[in-house]
Amino acid sequence: MATDDNMRVRPLKDVIRNFTPAWFAAIMGTGSISLLFHAFPYGNETQTFIIFTLIFFFLNLTLFILFCAITITRYIMFPDIWGLMIRHPAQSLFTGTFPMGACTLLSIAVSLISEKYRFGGKAFLYAMWGLWWLDVAISIICCWGMVHIMETSQKHSLQSMTAVWLLPVVTLIVASSTGGVLSSVLQEYDPGYALFTQISSVFLRLIIIGVPQGGNVLSVFLPLGPTGQAGYSIILAGQYFKEALPLRHGGSTFMNDPSTGNILYVVCICGAFILWALASMWMVFALIAVCDELRKTRIPFKVNTWGLIFPNGVYANLTIALGSTFDSPFFRIWGAIYAVFTLLLWSFVAVKTVQLVHNRSIFEAPCLQELNLTESVTDRKNCPSPQGSVCLTSTPRTI
Repeated sequence: MATDDNMRVRPLKDVIRNFTPAWFAAIMGTGSISLLFHAFPYGNETQTFIIFTLIFFFLNLTLFILFCAITITRYIMFPDIWGLMIRHPAQSLFTGTFPMGACTLLSIAVSLISEKYRFGGKAFLYAMWGLWWLDVAISIICCWGMVHIMETSQKHSLQSMTAVWLLPVVTLIVASSTGGVLSSVLQEYDPGYALFTQISSVFLRLIIIGVPQGGNVLSVFLPLGPTGQAGYSIILAGQYFKEALPLRHGGSTFMNDPSTGNILYVVCICGAFILWALASMWMVFALIAVCDELRKTRIPFKVNTWGLIFPNGVYANLTIALGSTFDSPFFRIWGAIYAVFTLLLWSFVAVKTVQLVHNRSIFEAPCLQELNLTESVTDRKNCPSPQGSVCLTSTPRTI
């Protein structure tokens, strides 16, 4: 039977206090669904698919603004939480979900709203370009900053290592793919800016014990993110080089050779196919690991479950892109099937999240729970009662 404490609705202040960076994984997941509708191999140019793309885009934009507002409020109301969060060996790694979620919004804003509907013209496109550079800066800080913090301020071991460690590095890969989308649209307005953006995207992409138990087993899908997103980004780079080269100006023999664009295109497609093969292999391993864990125990549902959507979404996106490149029914059909699977997965996670948001039980910040546990133990030790009963019934202190 549920206790009164479990039935009591948590106050809004407590929800804000426990609003962790992992919530931006929902932005990544929802954004990947809008990208899948935009890239679906069958009927993606129809009005129905465009409408669904825009529905998920504006839903994602609304959630992004809301989550940013809550996050800012959190650190204004509880400034000490930032230090606790950034030192936490797991929660701090999810800071990278913020720039990655923003990239999914930028991709649709550029490829659909700007390129197809010409909304805002050159000014809107350049505004998105400026936001992309801001996203790149944040991604670089998340990547190198978090790696530095992991080395100097956190305790890690090989036994505790999970695929969540990939999150800080993946920020640069996601930014590179969005740069590939931008460069193809910028080409119409300024080929020089487009080439600089594409070269920067290529640079960003180049610098990057057993199966985890319990709920952490879901992290085994995360490697699909960097492999799938990197493969898609490489395809975009190849398509850009094929169309933009030769430059027909300047003194570079390499950049003016008629065959350079096609050679780079072939190299990029081969690289993308290799990454797709690696992602497919890891996808099989991940499914086996999850099925094995489900036979042993139930996997608890937490906000981190949103981390399932984006890796599977970008894998489906890469598969669809290869289907278009190779004109292959296999890749098209498999990409479509996996896209539908990802949509169903998003629907399940979204419905479950709404249910738990309603009773506010999903809002948990592990770094604060550990702090409260430590304070409860300290209070009990300092309690005048022999059994510590007075201290145990008191509420944990708030930062």
